[in-house]
Formats: sequence, C-alpha cells, structure tokens
Amino acid sequence: MRAISTAAAAAGGMLRARVRSAARVRGGGEGAGRWTTPGHEERPKGYIFNRPPPPPGESRKWEDWELPCYVTSFLTVVILGVGLNAKPDLTIETWAHEKALERLKQQELAAESGGDAE
Repeated sequence: MRAISTAAAAAGGMLRARVRSAARVRGGGEGAGRWTTPGHEERPKGYIFNRPPPPPGESRKWEDWELPCYVTSFLTVVILGVGLNAKPDLTIETWAHEKALERLKQQELAAESGGDAE
C-alpha cells in the first residue's frame, strides 16, 4: 500500500512539473521557452509577407498569379458542388427501400388477382 502512495506522489510531482513548465507565460519564466528560443523575437516587427500596406485611398495591386488562382478555386467549388449534389444515390439503404417497395407492389397485385379469381 505504501508503494502505491509513493508512486502516486511521484507521478503527481512529475505532472505538476510538466503543467508548470507548459503554463509559463511567453517570454517569461526562467530562460528560453518553447516560443522564445534564441533567434526569435519578443514582438514581430514589419509587415506580413514583408509587404507594406498601400497608401490610404489606394488599393493593392494584384500579382499575376492571383486571378487564375481565384478563378480556378471558384470553378472547382462550383463544379464539385453541382457534381456531388447531382450524383446518383447508390447507398444500400436506397436499394433495399426500392426492393421493399417492389415486393409490396407485387404482394398487392397478387392479393388483387387472387381475390378476383374467387
């Protein structure tokens, strides 16, 4: 019983140490952390993709790859949307439902023709 409580205490200590190290605040704590290793900066400087924003009142000029990429993406979504909505329903449930309806119709016809013969 004593060995179990000792093992539980050791596991709890290891868990607390892991949680404490994972809960460190970015840039805080003792030394370099996961996101603040040497070579990383505390705060980003500059602009995303190293592109300054256009002056006020002007719009950004598109690059030559953007229009074909956007048109192709839009057409892909449209073709997939139409194609996937128009595909035939080939599930086993639909097939079984159709077969069950055929059998019911055959049973009704057999019952009608059997009742006429009497």
